[in-house]
Amino acid sequence: MSNGAKISAECLTPILYVRDFAEAMKYYTEKLLFDRLWDWGDPPSFGAVRLGNVEIFFCLGGQGHPGSWLSIFMEDVDDYFERITRLGAEVIEGPTDYPWGCREVRVRDPNQHVIRFSQGIPMREPKLEIERVPFEARIEKRLAALMGDLARHKNMTVGEMLEETFLHTFEKAPKGGVASPHTERTLTYIQELKGKHGIDYDTHASYRFVEKTQNSLSEGRNPIGFGFHF
Repeated sequence: MSNGAKISAECLTPILYVRDFAEAMKYYTEKLLFDRLWDWGDPPSFGAVRLGNVEIFFCLGGQGHPGSWLSIFMEDVDDYFERITRLGAEVIEGPTDYPWGCREVRVRDPNQHVIRFSQGIPMREPKLEIERVPFEARIEKRLAALMGDLARHKNMTVGEMLEETFLHTFEKAPKGGVASPHTERTLTYIQELKGKHGIDYDTHASYRFVEKTQNSLSEGRNPIGFGFHF
């Protein structure tokens, strides 16, 4: 290998000291929802667990000390917090927003190791002063109803939600397409809203939209567009 060759590395796996191998496995799989991957020895003294794409090794009585800190990033810490709390995990700090752009849940295990489960959140500082203006638009009726429900779900006005979504379409995702502001949990909720409001058309259906004629509206039918001022 030449001195200028780029070194390839695949992943980083922490090794945690555990006082009781079975206790650690039980806590991580039953309280923190990790999967048991493998173990070595009879009885086991070394092994691995996995949550999503994250793996952790356990070593019985060695390769470290109690009280290590780890950071694991995930998509929805609030959902994870609710699930592990019901299961009896020792949460030492509930979901908290930090100024460095993370929302975190901190959990302690039986060996005093602390895991910071983190979710990236939008930076809210420094403030950016803007001027908002009225903007009138006509939106397909069922889609407009969904937008109202989704904005309430996200604790936003419809205008703020459209600003967020529209700005994300300017950002290209690493694997193609564009970025989305929605977590998997929110996307699941959107599917529920689509069923609630009878939205049975696909993502590209708007190219086929044709408004009902004035004649059909005058016959007592409701218009399919709403007027919004954002």
